[in-house]
Amino acid sequence: MKKNVGGIDKVVRIIAGVVLIALAATGTVGLWGWIGVVPLLTGLFNFCPLYSVLGMKTCKI
Repeated sequence: MKKNVGGIDKVVRIIAGVVLIALAATGTVGLWGWIGVVPLLTGLFNFCPLYSVLGMKTCKI
């Protein structure tokens, strides 16, 4: 896995993931909030499978 997520994209993904998971855990948004696991993991691992398919990259390396 080559890095394809970096910078602001990474920070936004982690924050969005944590917020969605917190909202799901408190029952505010229901089960759909658990989808926040996806952006959280892609932000933490610096890799987005969809970016690979589309040939995109937001990291400098």
